[in-house]
Amino acid sequence: MRRGIFISIEGPDGSGKSTQIKNIKDYFEGKQFEVVFTREPGGTAIGERIRDIILDKNCKEMDYMTEAMLYAAARAQHVSEVIEPALAAGKVVICDRFVDSSNAYQGYGRKLGEAVAVINGYAVKGCMPDLTLLFKLDPSVGKDRIRVDQQDRLDAEAEAFHQDVYRGYLQLEKQFADRFCGIDASRSIAEISTEVCTKLDRILAAWESRKAGN
Repeated sequence: MRRGIFISIEGPDGSGKSTQIKNIKDYFEGKQFEVVFTREPGGTAIGERIRDIILDKNCKEMDYMTEAMLYAAARAQHVSEVIEPALAAGKVVICDRFVDSSNAYQGYGRKLGEAVAVINGYAVKGCMPDLTLLFKLDPSVGKDRIRVDQQDRLDAEAEAFHQDVYRGYLQLEKQFADRFCGIDASRSIAEISTEVCTKLDRILAAWESRKAGN
């Protein structure tokens, strides 16, 4: 049995993920867990170099399948080098975006479909989150919160692309209802934090029950 707890954070940019990630980290540290915070694309030296390529506004000619495979390559390194070892050591891993981002952005947004899931099946090697928190906010609202000079190559895509990505997230929430937890991110920080902590209480109780069973 996996010794640690793996939580991924998903949702449109500008949905308040960063604030809630800090709250989640504080929650587990307050319960004496060692927490590893990481992100995608990135999380490793190799992954960060791939991230620079993927998000570079100067790479406008990048083919959609190239984009999907770069994400998967960074993820394979991330799982092998960071996530799996941390979970094996009993740590809590909080990851800002994981495989569901690829399914939403490349599978739905780029219209690459099941090919994205197939590619990433090799990348994750069965290492999937115990809980995925999806911060739900209309992407047009989230995008308005990001200054133009801070937008990366994907942020700068047309509104229609981001709406397709969001619809993809909503489909994934239905498809993987046992793992996904949708959070209304249009509310106050305090309201969102309260709901997130309730979800964390449940996942921690389930983890403790599995641990006791072994």
